[in-house]
Parts: sequence; C-alpha cells; structure tokens
Amino acid sequence: MAPATDRTLLIVAHGSPSEPKPQEEALRALARAVAGRLPDWRVEGATLAADGAFEAAVGRMGRPIVYPFFMSEGWFTDNFFARKTAELGLFQLAPFGVDPALPARAAARIEATIRDKGWVSHDTALLLAAHGSARSKTSADAPLAFVRTLERMLSFRRVSTGFVEQGPFLTNAARDLGQALCLAFFALRSGHVDGDLPRAFIEAGFQGPVLPPFIEWEETPGLIAQGTLRQIARLEEMTP
Repeated sequence: MAPATDRTLLIVAHGSPSEPKPQEEALRALARAVAGRLPDWRVEGATLAADGAFEAAVGRMGRPIVYPFFMSEGWFTDNFFARKTAELGLFQLAPFGVDPALPARAAARIEATIRDKGWVSHDTALLLAAHGSARSKTSADAPLAFVRTLERMLSFRRVSTGFVEQGPFLTNAARDLGQALCLAFFALRSGHVDGDLPRAFIEAGFQGPVLPPFIEWEETPGLIAQGTLRQIARLEEMTP
C-alpha cells in the first residue's frame, strides 16, 4: 500500500543516549539540507535517544513519512522501530544503508581518496568498518552486500570487513592490510566512530585514512531526497 503523503518527511536516527544533544542537532541540520532538495516538502529530523524528540516531531507534523537514517535492516528497524511507527499509523521507508544508489557514490569517494594519496586501487586494501549486532546477525547483511557491490565497481588488492559488536571483529579485520583505507559504515559521528574505531586501529596497527560517517558526506542529503521520492514512486506504481 502506497503511503498517503502531504509531503512531510521525518528523518530518524538512533542517536546517543549518553550525550543526545550533538547528534540531535546534527540530524536537524541534515533535515534542513534535505529540505533544500525537496521543494514543497516539510522535512524534520529527530533521534530516538533525545527524550521525546521523535514523539514531539510526529505531533508537529501529523503523519509524516519516516525515513530511517540507519545503515542496516535488522532487529531494530524491522521490529522495535517498525512497531513504534505502526502504532502511530506512520509509513516507514527502507533505511539509508540499503539505498541502491549509495555504493556508486561511495566508490567515487573512495576513488578520489585513493587518487589524492597518489595510490591506485589495485595496490590498495579496503577495510569496511561496521556496527554489527550481537542480537541480530541480519544487521551484517547490509554492509556485507555493500562491500560486495564495491568489489564489483573497484579493483582492490584486498577487502576486509570488521564489526564492533559481532565477528569478525574490527581489530582482527584491520590487521596486516598494508596500504589501505577504511570506509566507516556508520550514519552518525558516534562513540563507535570516535572511540571504538580508533582503539581498534591502534591495536591492529592500521594507519590508513578513514572516511567520515555518512552524515558528513555532502552527497547524503541528495541521496535521502532522491531515495525518498524513488521509494514513494515505486510504491505508488505497485498500488492498484
């Protein structure tokens, strides 16, 4: 069933329970950037970690379409958050991390980074660092599919994938890669990005460049806007 929409979009991320304000502000800034690419739409952002922010946004917006700014489909998006949106009568789109346009944008960014270093891809290893989940192994599906797509687009010397919360763990995946760069498969700049990743890299001896989380990519607002319109159009085509 296609969503009935009055052109309102609520971008939702998990956020940081220990320090919710910075990520809440970052998501609101992202929403403003997305709004600039969706004329005549009202776009807001909220994190689930900021107490009452999601509910307050829904109250202001009525029945917005919900865009999960998450990197994977798993227990959280498909169960916990899906129930939350369903109870409020809201339509939830697929999360950012499974957007089919994302790998090509990432490949272009990786190529530019390699070129700036004076490297070539077939002499360079790619390390993909992702969250993973001890609760739901399906959380690894999106990053693993993502890196397989990247392998078809670029010729790397080696590809290694590591997770923070499930095996293969990041410290092991980052060892002995030689000339390498890391794609951080994270939506927000979080404790994982600023804490877990650097600690794992120090332990593993990884010294390559690390691409920033996707909220800091200039391509991200356009991907969200285009992905929203594409998903809605597809659903409308499927609706009798």
